Amino acid sequence: MQVIVRAGVAAASVVAAAGLATQVSAQPSVEQFYKGKTVDVIIGYPPAGSNDTYARALARHLGKHIPGRPNVVPKNMPGAGSFLAVNNVYSVAPKDGTVLALGAPTLALDERLGTSNVRFKTAEFGWVGRVDSLINIVFMWHTSKVKTFADAQKYESTLSGTGAGSTVSIYPTVMNNVFKTKFKLVMGYKGSAAAQLAVERGEVEGHSTSWTAVKVGHPDWWPTKKISILVQFGLKRHPELPGIPTAVDLARDDDEKQALSAIMAASEIGTAFFTAPGVPPDRLAALRRAFDATMKDPEFLADTAKIKLTVGPMTGEALQKLVTSVSNLSPEMLAKVRAAYTTGKQ
Repeated sequence: MQVIVRAGVAAASVVAAAGLATQVSAQPSVEQFYKGKTVDVIIGYPPAGSNDTYARALARHLGKHIPGRPNVVPKNMPGAGSFLAVNNVYSVAPKDGTVLALGAPTLALDERLGTSNVRFKTAEFGWVGRVDSLINIVFMWHTSKVKTFADAQKYESTLSGTGAGSTVSIYPTVMNNVFKTKFKLVMGYKGSAAAQLAVERGEVEGHSTSWTAVKVGHPDWWPTKKISILVQFGLKRHPELPGIPTAVDLARDDDEKQALSAIMAASEIGTAFFTAPGVPPDRLAALRRAFDATMKDPEFLADTAKIKLTVGPMTGEALQKLVTSVSNLSPEMLAKVRAAYTTGKQ
């Protein structure tokens, strides 16, 4: 009788194992899944800006490194400082690994601060990788009487702005709150490229955007002194702008330094790509390794060098940890950041 029971248990184990094997075999491999598919790269910004340029460069090369070699198609979905696209990827987009996205580097901070229009949990996205850190600047046209950061504290000056959730408006507002600069944002421009043209046309005196957007869109402006760069937003100075202070450099005490450092961590998140929550782990891993391979791809590097983009990658795993750390700011630090970060976003 004891032998029969053991035999029955063994038979049941065989049946269970067979069932599990059937389930496993029914799940398509990553290569099988992606073969013939299209992966959309959703860009939360209009065409022609630096974010768009980075995303399109990635899209041109990523597909050959994903198992199954799917088509990779960039799609612009601008609005609300990229929140329109980010909210869509979080709630609406397929959760199967066929969507990547690029949004504001401040997403984790915006979520933690309870910014309007945030309908996502940043740490729940599957972070795939970063192409480069993103150093923003404030620059002024040569006809403006504001030539230095000290001048910006004395005189009111106008800056062209885009979406209220964008770093284009966030960083100048932080400067106004912390250092009492007198930047006045003129909102409504359709992306950084249009906002820079507004400066050239004399509609406004300056603009806050990424250093990459300026040097790619108007490579002659800085060398020919058509613009003055007042400050850069990052934890450390860009190697191409060694004489321009960072916002952290300007801090007058430890409290300001800590708050500004937390805000400028967005520069480390940079041009970072993520996929929707709930993507199967094997597909997320495949996307991350494809991203890493693209960052070392000689054709990608030649492409980015040709259009004057810099590449300083971070893996998806490291990026996930960085985003989570920003999402978990202590209440004490959050209070300091909130005082500097009030932006009036709608």
